[in-house]
Amino acid sequence: MSALDLLASAQPFAFDILERTASTPRVQAVVQQSLAPAFLLGAIGAIMNVIMSRMIWIAGRIERIEETDAEARAPRTARELAWLERRRRAAQRAISFATAAAVNISLVIGLVFISAYITAQIGSLIAFLWVLTMVLLVTGLVHFLHETRLAARGYGRDE
Repeated sequence: MSALDLLASAQPFAFDILERTASTPRVQAVVQQSLAPAFLLGAIGAIMNVIMSRMIWIAGRIERIEETDAEARAPRTARELAWLERRRRAAQRAISFATAAAVNISLVIGLVFISAYITAQIGSLIAFLWVLTMVLLVTGLVHFLHETRLAARGYGRDE
């Protein structure tokens, strides 16, 4: 099959897609349906910004401690380093889950648009991905809560 034949066979499909997407009210309805997931994506971004700010501070503090001579460090500094490592791991998990939620909600937005222009019914898939997004986000927030609780306790206390 030549490239010309391929283009000729794709022409009816292209016109069909163009015809389906030409309706302004239909496009407006799809945009309205995608607003809630889009706002959630913005909220996830704001949460990730807060977590990353904390993570940057933690990483900077770890670097400053590690620059000092290991033998000159006081036992208290070793406890602080262990505490900072626990906080960093919790923040990393929070970022990982929040990022997964952001990717997932982006898929939801894409599928909402696609679903308006295909005949296959994918509403159940979209609903499943929405619920999965919420599970990922809540899991990330639980890890963030753990990190903030570690920060509030300080490094001088055992868990």
